[in-house]
Amino acid sequence: MAESALTGRRAAIALRHQTGGPSHDPDPPPIPADRRCRALLASPLPAQQAPAVIRFPREWLPTDVAINPGLTPGVIHVDTANTWLYLTLADGLARRYKIAVGAAGRNFRGQAHVGRKAEWPPWRPTANMIRLEPEVYGPFAAGLPGGHPLNPLGARALYLHQGRRDTMYRIHGTPQPWTIGQSFSSGCIRLVNEHAIDLYDRVPLGTAVHVR
Repeated sequence: MAESALTGRRAAIALRHQTGGPSHDPDPPPIPADRRCRALLASPLPAQQAPAVIRFPREWLPTDVAINPGLTPGVIHVDTANTWLYLTLADGLARRYKIAVGAAGRNFRGQAHVGRKAEWPPWRPTANMIRLEPEVYGPFAAGLPGGHPLNPLGARALYLHQGRRDTMYRIHGTPQPWTIGQSFSSGCIRLVNEHAIDLYDRVPLGTAVHVR
């Protein structure tokens, strides 16, 4: 995958395997977990303050797992409670991805389909995001171009539609890999950039999405 997929002001962010949960190098001191996303959105972090290494347990890496063989292949199922996304395959298998989901009360629920796909998409906060958190999103009201280190959509985005209507929810990458496994976002479903690219390449337009 492209090295630029994990952005961070030249901070070397790499994925490594271990059996525990996500951890960060102790030097320099990490930003508290509940403030990392907002701190990065509010102002660029100097390289020496950005987490140098993000470590994920092996089971968080994309992998094929056994599922109910009765499920239709080619459908995305999102388990927000346990922060997993499944893309059903043939022969009773699914491709599983670890995700971050919306904070309490902000998650999308229900059925949709992939109405649009974009590589390194531009981003603009919604009016509702600015209304709820003007100090965080107000400075970005004009939007950010694709590939910008503060653009929260990351490397790829799948736009969720219901009929012809854009739900304003996305399945997308993130420049903030330390948020994976948490209920953190404004409602969208986030993956590590490399994982978002892997999913993007497997999903055609029109793919059904079930979120619970």
